Amino acid sequence: MDDDFLDLDSVGFAPGELTAERLALLTLDEAHDLLRLLQTVAQVEGPLLPDAGRWAREIAARIPSES
Repeated sequence: MDDDFLDLDSVGFAPGELTAERLALLTLDEAHDLLRLLQTVAQVEGPLLPDAGRWAREIAARIPSES
């Protein structure tokens, strides 16, 4: 994956041990928004396609459907 377009030093990432805790705090609406975003990215040819598809499947398996 080519991350040259990202300036990772300027992004305020949470420490690794807090990442899972932060993801658990997503609301259901936020989780569905994130899922839609990942599904959209997964449809575009490019270096992000495999990762976006994998994360979309992971999130879809962990949240209830929108219906």
